[in-house]
Amino acid sequence: MDAIQVADSITKLGSQLRGTVLVAASHGGRFCGYLAALAGLRGVIFNDAGVGKDNAGIGSLDYLQGLGLAAAAIAHTSARIGDGADMLKRGRISFCNEIARALGCEEGQMCREAAEILCNGKPFEGDVPGYEESRSVLQEVPVLTIACDSASLVTPEDAGAFIITGSHGGVIAGRPDYGIAAEARGAVFNDAGVGIDRAGVRRLEVLDRAGIPAGTVDAMTACIGDAVSAWESGVLSYVNLQAERCGVKVGMTVPEFGERLSF
Repeated sequence: MDAIQVADSITKLGSQLRGTVLVAASHGGRFCGYLAALAGLRGVIFNDAGVGKDNAGIGSLDYLQGLGLAAAAIAHTSARIGDGADMLKRGRISFCNEIARALGCEEGQMCREAAEILCNGKPFEGDVPGYEESRSVLQEVPVLTIACDSASLVTPEDAGAFIITGSHGGVIAGRPDYGIAAEARGAVFNDAGVGIDRAGVRRLEVLDRAGIPAGTVDAMTACIGDAVSAWESGVLSYVNLQAERCGVKVGMTVPEFGERLSF
């Protein structure tokens, strides 16, 4: 297996990646860092997702520093979130933790160069502290509203619910026509700073074609990877046509979006 591996999302990794350096086109939030350690990686590079509120888009870097694993992030303005191949090709490092820096990784490097440098790091072999993304019901009326820190926690049984996710609003390069696992009443994502090629909001078009009202919250108003944060403080930055037809507008809060779905 090649020392450098690429994934469009870090949520579905197998043990075969142990000991490799992974270029993962997920946001760099803490849970994604947990998955990197769980996989026993030698190093990992994420998308900084616009950094956003409370630096949530790069929260994994400090988390992995504490575990002794080299980690970095590329600028969301340099390569598409959700597209690992694009990150490897044209991504440029925007942040790195001190372990990665000690190996020679630094801001401004091309992603491939940084990944090659991280190959000199040590694989994570310790016990990983427990960490679980949450899924909860926020309210049952007037519309069932479910908070999922990751879109990977959504199931087909959630059909008819208003689903708030902490995930980015980009498409996954390997599944360009995939929007969400349920026929939702509505859906919310984080815009991940929008980024190059408007990558952070492209999922809205997919959901529009599926007939699902959807929007993204501004990454500076809600922590990426945290659905409750989107519900409590998120302000809509983009909405699709299906949402507009329900009366949803940019600048509304997420609860206001939900209210429109009850009409």
